[in-house]
Amino acid sequence: MNQKQYDESSFRVLKGLEPVRERPGMYTRTDSPCHIIQEVIDNAADEALGGFAKNIHVLVLRDGSITVTDDGRGIPVGLHPIEKVPVVVLAYTVLHAGGKFDKKSGNSAYAFSGGLHGVGVAVTTALSRRVEVEVRREGKIHQIAFDDGGRTIGKLVEAGSCGRTTGTQVRVWPDTKFFDSPKVPVAELERLLRSKAVLLPGIQVYLEVEQADGTLTRQEWHYKDGLRGYLAEMTSGADPLAPLFSGEKYATDDDDFAEGEGAAWAFGWFDGAQAGESYVNLIPTVAGGMHESGLRAGVFEAVKGFIEMHGLLPKGVKLQQEDVCGRMSYVLSARLLDPQFQGQVKEKLNSREAVKLVSAMVMPPLEAWLNVNVEHGKAIAELAIKQAQSRLKNSQKVEKRKSGGVAVLPGKLADCESSDIAENELYLVEGDSAGGSAKLARSRETQAILPLRGKVQNAWEIDPDRLFANAEIHDIAVALGVDPHPADATEAVLSNLRYGKLIIMADADVDGSHIQTLLLTLFLRHFPKLVAAGHVYIALPPLYRVDVPASGKKRPARRLYALDDRELDSIRERLAKEGLRADQLEIGRFKGLGEMQPAQLKETAMDPATRRVLPVTIEVERNAYTSNLFDLLMGKGEASSRRAWMELKGNLVEADL
Repeated sequence: MNQKQYDESSFRVLKGLEPVRERPGMYTRTDSPCHIIQEVIDNAADEALGGFAKNIHVLVLRDGSITVTDDGRGIPVGLHPIEKVPVVVLAYTVLHAGGKFDKKSGNSAYAFSGGLHGVGVAVTTALSRRVEVEVRREGKIHQIAFDDGGRTIGKLVEAGSCGRTTGTQVRVWPDTKFFDSPKVPVAELERLLRSKAVLLPGIQVYLEVEQADGTLTRQEWHYKDGLRGYLAEMTSGADPLAPLFSGEKYATDDDDFAEGEGAAWAFGWFDGAQAGESYVNLIPTVAGGMHESGLRAGVFEAVKGFIEMHGLLPKGVKLQQEDVCGRMSYVLSARLLDPQFQGQVKEKLNSREAVKLVSAMVMPPLEAWLNVNVEHGKAIAELAIKQAQSRLKNSQKVEKRKSGGVAVLPGKLADCESSDIAENELYLVEGDSAGGSAKLARSRETQAILPLRGKVQNAWEIDPDRLFANAEIHDIAVALGVDPHPADATEAVLSNLRYGKLIIMADADVDGSHIQTLLLTLFLRHFPKLVAAGHVYIALPPLYRVDVPASGKKRPARRLYALDDRELDSIRERLAKEGLRADQLEIGRFKGLGEMQPAQLKETAMDPATRRVLPVTIEVERNAYTSNLFDLLMGKGEASSRRAWMELKGNLVEADL
């Protein structure tokens, strides 16, 4: 048989922009070139955000090229002091190079920008046939071109004088072989540019598109009313229940946040369909994130406080966040010094501190507005109360019935107050000590706690009729309100389910993993509809705590968490790049959930805004494989096969022994 050679020559090292061209989907969207053009537009918007540009112009031509022009300061064209290469060349050809990294020393070109992932406009070069850059700076016009994905770099030439005008013009010819569609969707480009005009008061944004006959269609955006006017446009002129509430607030030297961090917002309550848009440093976050969680938290606390102060809440009704925010439409623009996004496309904000930041900025002004405009506040409160009453009315009190009558809930179950299974969560917690911490950390309204003593029995081969002989399994079934059932049972077996989410929370060690496996075995074998319907989750509490000291006014003290040694090493590397020495960090290892403070447990595993929880799913086409694997791992008669399997696969285990 002809075998491929495997030696030192088999290895290939990708250099420069080649990684982007090899795996473009890791760096950008590949449905169209829109995102690589957005990277250029974002650079112009960063100049406007810093107060250096007043105009942004985008031209879409029939030959497939797009030109972006701004009147900012112009990209520096001199030699980099270390790399000895023109800075404009570095910006367009080197990943992880830009004017947004050196914020600690104060030498960064931008105090606030769209993140620090560091690929930016270099991805545009990598995925384009040609990129032409013209810089007007210091009275001179400089030009340079990049061809064939940056493989060919032209000479930086001086093309004339520009007087006192400054700015950057970039023309991009996207390489169509990397994208499903060769053209940038004009509608998406319009939304992007319109949002820049909304978020940058005083900035003129233009879009021109060349037509088939060679003429240009022109659109212009300039919002004098900012976010309020944009929200009115988004809601198609619908009348809000109360006047729109808009404002902005940013941190000062006296606050707990970096100076300049904060948010601008506009929101209101409507009877029709709700709409929402959010941005971080002008970057659209279409998948939301922590800043949206902060907005909802701040609005909920302000409205809830108003209702309680005026005694408006009927007896027996408990408000939840969705009652207050479910009918709210909003536009949110957050400003963070060091935003962390999910992926290079930056569609979702992952920075946990954004929850506290946005909430702290929104809540006090809204509280003051509600108490000044009492009638409007009561209208909003009435809507929220109606939503809560409707939710309670639709939810039914569910009790598990057995042959002996109504089952009594386990005495060790700390049940939640709500009966809405869409909101309710049941935490299965390892041990009474951890259960005590979890009870202090939970939200009483929606989170229930059931402590488990020791390890649950291996239920893979237990007859369903004998399951309830085990007290722990009996208590789990009674608390859930679901009887054991086969895989082909109807959906009716979940009709009495009392919790929408069943979350397994065990220690981040080998014993915890064993408990997780035993519980998953129970649910997969005897409660398969729970798994199939997506009700089962696994909490990921951390193994390590890292206390980071404050470093200047712009970086207050932080507390970070690591799931395992690999994530701890990653945190150490990131902090080292920030200039922190290893001896400045205080690293603690949690022996178990019971050792964690309730506030720590809440932040890392229980608060929906900041926790890490994984859903448990199973692919239908792999049911047979999964069943055979559990037979091997959990079957009592498979000891010899299991031993052989462990001898074969044991070297792959990364266990904390």
